[in-house]
Amino acid sequence: MSTTDARLTGEVLRLTEELVRRPSVTPEDAGCQALLMDALAPLGFVVESMPFGDVSNFWARRGTAAPLLAFAGHTDVVPTGPASAWTSPPFEPTLRGGALWGRGAADMKASLAAMLVATRRFVASHPRHAGSLAFLVTSDEEGVAVDGTAQVVKELGRRGERIDWCVVGEPSSSERLGDVMRVGRRGSLNGALRVQGTQGHVAYPDKALNPIHAAMGALDALARRQWDAGNAFFPPTGFQISNIAAGTGAANVIPHALDAQFNFRFNTEQTVAGLQAQVEGVLAERLAAPHELEWSVSGLPFLTEPGALTDAVTAAVEEVAGITPEQSTGGGTSDGRFIAPTGAQVVELGPINASIHKIDECVAVADLAPLARIYENILRRLLPPAA
Repeated sequence: MSTTDARLTGEVLRLTEELVRRPSVTPEDAGCQALLMDALAPLGFVVESMPFGDVSNFWARRGTAAPLLAFAGHTDVVPTGPASAWTSPPFEPTLRGGALWGRGAADMKASLAAMLVATRRFVASHPRHAGSLAFLVTSDEEGVAVDGTAQVVKELGRRGERIDWCVVGEPSSSERLGDVMRVGRRGSLNGALRVQGTQGHVAYPDKALNPIHAAMGALDALARRQWDAGNAFFPPTGFQISNIAAGTGAANVIPHALDAQFNFRFNTEQTVAGLQAQVEGVLAERLAAPHELEWSVSGLPFLTEPGALTDAVTAAVEEVAGITPEQSTGGGTSDGRFIAPTGAQVVELGPINASIHKIDECVAVADLAPLARIYENILRRLLPPAA
């Protein structure tokens, strides 16, 4: 490793360690955002804290002109699980075997550190860059995601601030840094079904209504249904039953009700209204018992088609990492679902995701400097020095 690479690695590593050391279990921020805001202000950013409810958010912008490129991310992390199961304490950043271990190391504190270091280097080299550069950071991505990025985006819309390009630092890579960039995500639609029965003795089923028996045919039909074949950008829409609860605990009692929860991960071939209508049609046909169904939408599908942002990210990864990233729409949801509907082009690019949300989460130290270089390279391509 050259002296320059070692210096860059150390810079990203130290900041990542400082972030990991803060136990920011969602929706807590634990001081992470103050650390980032204090580092951005001297670089010429106008930094605004934007709390909503119990959630910490901030928006920092350098420049007033278009186009506007935003780095987006989150400081909150998922719970650690049993700390005793970790090889080292989850909030004590530990170097071991060429990796930095700790909760949030990969998802996504290393990305935030690399983004900030890349920005510092870029601003030092190009203080009069074109357009504007911003950071949108929340502490509510891993939780209910109600008072985080969604609220900040609404506030920006009220003020007439429009993001043109957004790079989200989610851990997108699979086997090697930069091998996958996410150019979209599937939508997420949740259903909560209650089937009402009539409680009774199992020996006298004619005097009761078993909600489990009543629901089985409809739930089986939904689980077996092929909703679509996907398209060139998205895999087929998926349906999964995630929870079923019924019964009194006694083997000789027919229960009074059944509760089931299910989820759709749907592509652009579907709409929320269309999926709801199909489910309600199956229930009307196959479920001969009183029932109630409540819906909630976690996010709509979005897709960033080939353009300036995907070209810049692809070229940056090729130059730094020597590989061409696969453009994918797989995985779960991210806060990109709140930013894309504003008209922004959104790409997710970050570290390898093999350990995220797991015991002993980690990020490869050797990937820290290249990640910062990729982010800086994207800035140079999209916000070149003003003429």
